[in-house]
Amino acid sequence: MDKLASLRAFVNVVELRSFAEAGRKLRLSRSAVSKYVGELERDLGVQLLNRTTRQASPTETGQTYYERAVAVLADLDAADQAATQLQSTPRGLLRVNAPMSFGTIKLGPVLADFMERYPDLQIQLVLTDEQVDPVQEGLDVTLRIAELEPSSLIARKLVDIDRVVCASPGYFKKHGQPKQPADLRQHECLTYGFLSTGNQWKFTGPDGADHWIAPKWSLCVNNAEVLRDAAIKGRGIAVLPVFLAERELKSGALVTALDDYKPPQLTLYAIYAPTRHLSVKVRLFIDFLVERMR
Repeated sequence: MDKLASLRAFVNVVELRSFAEAGRKLRLSRSAVSKYVGELERDLGVQLLNRTTRQASPTETGQTYYERAVAVLADLDAADQAATQLQSTPRGLLRVNAPMSFGTIKLGPVLADFMERYPDLQIQLVLTDEQVDPVQEGLDVTLRIAELEPSSLIARKLVDIDRVVCASPGYFKKHGQPKQPADLRQHECLTYGFLSTGNQWKFTGPDGADHWIAPKWSLCVNNAEVLRDAAIKGRGIAVLPVFLAERELKSGALVTALDDYKPPQLTLYAIYAPTRHLSVKVRLFIDFLVERMR
């Protein structure tokens, strides 16, 4: 039995109340439509239609089945449309929001390569460390490095981001290196203002135990680049995303500490509004990010 053809035949008979009319719409004979519906009823073991010489109407079971069949066919049509869209060239305006530090350090080259691949797109990038409402701001894609709250928005994980405890060599020479997280209470610390844990730092030790520290901070700011620059100048110890400090770690401007104690990873998400037909430009951009970020 061709289940898909039988579903389409049944749905059209219900909507048109006639085998003949359904056949004309589907460009099939009345007998072919009747055969499809009959095969469907036999397969299910139930009667779906009440038949008279003038019209056909759904039974109670048939009405319930019809409603589900309509949804199934709509999903199939949407899948067909999405597959067709992926072969088309994306055009128009793509509005993207991203955190300031991540955008300036990592996103620029990615966007440039995406523009080269899809030259008919216009991209508007908004960089901010504030939490914005993608729907209210009219954004197509929002990139966030955060632990997400429950939301009706769709969030696709792109990549995990490691963090390190670090400071300048001069700071450690003057104040000594911490040997365990509790030692941080004796140091000047530089903290990020938007952590889900507030101004408490969490570390997981080599034995798997968690250590929570409320550091004595001398600087609290909502931009991690400022923390990095203050750490380079010897103002204290910071916990920084690796992507933000990798150049300074390689050059020796920053050195790590507490390497056996791991801060929680951060996660980069692509967030967008739910829609039955995700636009091709959004789909391609997110797939491109997944490809590049990994």
